[in-house]
Amino acid sequence: MEQLIQIKGDRKGLRLLLAENAPFEVLLQALEEQFQRGEAFFRGADVLIDVGDRSIEQAEAQKLEVLLQKWTVNLRAIGTTNRHSRGAIHDAGLRATHSDHEQAAPSQAPAFAHSTGESLFVVRTVRSGQLIRYHGPITILGDVNPGAEVISGEDVVVWGRVRGVVHAGATGNEDSVVCALELQPTQLRISNLAARSPEEALPSAGPEVAYIEEGRIVVAPWDTFRKS
Repeated sequence: MEQLIQIKGDRKGLRLLLAENAPFEVLLQALEEQFQRGEAFFRGADVLIDVGDRSIEQAEAQKLEVLLQKWTVNLRAIGTTNRHSRGAIHDAGLRATHSDHEQAAPSQAPAFAHSTGESLFVVRTVRSGQLIRYHGPITILGDVNPGAEVISGEDVVVWGRVRGVVHAGATGNEDSVVCALELQPTQLRISNLAARSPEEALPSAGPEVAYIEEGRIVVAPWDTFRKS
């Protein structure tokens, strides 16, 4: 089956590429389900909806806007290569951009980060008040301090201490993991599950991995996880 929605990063936020040949109502339903699965990931994000060469009408563009508003997602533009669609988007009071004008790049990544393929590398401690949101895996060479937040659509690997909020698999991927040299998060989330550290922090036992097992988040030493 054709993939209905692809999630990419671009220079200004997230890009959702919609399948050109699927019925529009099917795409709306797929978007609704995607936002429901990844509510924390998409909430407050700046999103470009890329419809490619699909011909859409004014009412359909408005339906996209209403759906994103429902899930508190900011629709910054609709990307298209179709002349009719550009007119319909403008008639709906929305911004149209050419699909090729905003190419893939780290989404909501700070200046001290760079991407390699679909992965994001952050080479500094993430400090209080900073938010990193990325659709692919994130690797951080530093700590995640209290008050900092890291949200990834896939795995999060921290070569340091996690004491802030980390959310892996935020688009609904229950196979995602969080790895760190020390896991003492304010909150740890994988997919739609959440866990917190004990009020009395235990001494670090070395690198740890958090993952989902039997419907709950478990934390295991790296050596144990690697052998399983």
